[in-house]
Formats: sequence, structure tokens, C-alpha cells
Amino acid sequence: MEQKRIAAIVGSFRKNSYNRQLALAAKEIIGERAIFEIIDFADVPLMNQDFEHPAPEPVRRVREQIKAADGVWIFTPEYNHSYPGLLKNLIDWLSRPISKEERQVLSKKPIAISGASNGMGGTVTAQDLLVMLLSMLNARVMNFPRLRVPNVQEQANEQGLLVLTTSKPYLEKQADAFLKFIQE
Repeated sequence: MEQKRIAAIVGSFRKNSYNRQLALAAKEIIGERAIFEIIDFADVPLMNQDFEHPAPEPVRRVREQIKAADGVWIFTPEYNHSYPGLLKNLIDWLSRPISKEERQVLSKKPIAISGASNGMGGTVTAQDLLVMLLSMLNARVMNFPRLRVPNVQEQANEQGLLVLTTSKPYLEKQADAFLKFIQE
């Protein structure tokens, strides 16, 4: 049986962001059960219909990575009770039809959502807003379990590296559930 592919999207470009570290922890938990690739989209330009067709090369590259994936796992911080603008920009590009013959790449795509933040609410509002947006785009969002890591700095060491003391079992549970969700 062919190994499943998971495309991970991290909603922060900061080199050692907690959400990038959370994605790397998920990759470790997934292990050999699936191919887990963190998508680099720092070069994707701001959405602009003036140059939508043909799409810029970075947009085409990311679209192909999402198309090739069996599932997408989004790791988002929460900025001002929402998801980051860079994540919205990427989703705007991914939501557009590729051509007259080919629809957007998120339709019917299985998606999991996780997030870590310094606040007490974790990323609950950002995640709920993402569910609303992705559902409108006809994505198959796995609503349960979702992982929210509040006060993430409490699960980091002195160097700012995530150690996931209390959240690791929940990340493991979400990884197992997402692998099953992709198969459905």
C-alpha cells in the first residue's frame, strides 16, 4: 500500500516559532506511518488578481504540494483573536481555481488544525475561524480532536524549545485520529 502524504502548513515564519516546533513534534509522532512535509511558502506573494493567471511559480509549487498530499495539517498561532495574515494569504491563493478545467486544491481535502500560543485560550478562536473558512471552501475539516496549546511557554525549556510536557498525549491522539480521517 502506498504511504500517505501529509502537507503541514505553519502559520508563522519565525524560525523557532512554537507552531513550527509543534509541527516538527507531530512529524516525529507520525514517524514512518506517513510522509510528513512542512510546506515552505515564505516566497508566496500577496494575492493579487492582476497576476493570478498564470499563477506565480511559488503559488504553483505550493498548489502542487497540496494536490499531492492526502491530508493537510495546519499549525496556527493566534494573532488578535484570529489566524495570521500570512496564513489567510496562502489560503486565498489555494482557494482560487487553478484553471477553467481544474478547481481549487482545498476542496474535499482532509484537514487537521493545531495551534500553540502564549495566551490562556490557546488558539481556540483562530482555529474556529479557520474551520469556518475551510468549510466554506469545501474542505473536510477534522473537528475532533483539535489541539490547542495554551500558555505554550510553560511547555518550553529555557532556550525556548518546545518540550510538550502536558500536551504530547493530545498531539499523539490527534495524529492517530488524523491518519484514520485521511483513510475515510
